[in-house]
Amino acid sequence: MADVTLDAKGLNCPLPILRARKALKDVPRDGTLEILTTDPGSVADFAAFCHTTGNTLAEQSTEAGVYRFVIRRTSA
Repeated sequence: MADVTLDAKGLNCPLPILRARKALKDVPRDGTLEILTTDPGSVADFAAFCHTTGNTLAEQSTEAGVYRFVIRRTSA
């Protein structure tokens, strides 16, 4: 179970990333943020986001048109 869950369904790029960046501030170091989105572009966006921020994309899945990402906060 994630420390924080962000429901970004119905939002398109760049809003899921922007909301995730803001939500990560409420996640403790080594904690997790779960993001739910319906934007197909979010697959590439969250991979790039984690790469550039130094956080870890711990999980990624798709079910019924909903993309689920779990980011482990590893950066300060």
